Amino acid sequence: MARTEIYCSTDIETDGPAPGVHSMLSFGTAAYTADGTLLATYSANLVRLADAVEHPDTMAWWRTQPEAWAACRAEPQPPETVMPGYAAWLKALPGRPVFVGYPASFDFAFVNHYLHRFHGSNPFGFAALDIKSYAMAVLGETFTRTTRARMPAHWFADLPHTHVALDDAIEQGTLFCNLLAAGDPASPRE
Repeated sequence: MARTEIYCSTDIETDGPAPGVHSMLSFGTAAYTADGTLLATYSANLVRLADAVEHPDTMAWWRTQPEAWAACRAEPQPPETVMPGYAAWLKALPGRPVFVGYPASFDFAFVNHYLHRFHGSNPFGFAALDIKSYAMAVLGETFTRTTRARMPAHWFADLPHTHVALDDAIEQGTLFCNLLAAGDPASPRE
């Protein structure tokens, strides 16, 4: 019998675009059931990697976000401590964790790198579910034309996008669960 999927909406903040070259500064995960129930959250701020560098464009953007920058730099912890704890948290969820991101390709790359480097494995496996790609399929639209502005307003909750990882993971998780319901013609939530 297949385990229930737990949708782990995950958002990260970094100091550059490439894992290993740049550091993941913080991440947050909000674990949801398919019906939109928020089960649990996990978040951490991370000590920067000694062998990584800042990207000038990313750091210029951070200067425009002083509150989010302060939030992601508060009480950073070593990734060699955080990532095993995160993996244990994922494994303790009441079902199979499925990585969900917006964009999944960016967020998953960093989380995958950190889990393998500091834990030795990734409980998500090697796959991630991308919210924009799923929306593209539900809307019957092209990837380029699938933007937040073109998505139905009722898919969005009244939640802020703060660039604080856990806030954004919750916001995006709510969007994903509403989108999941929209893609299911038998869903009572639509």
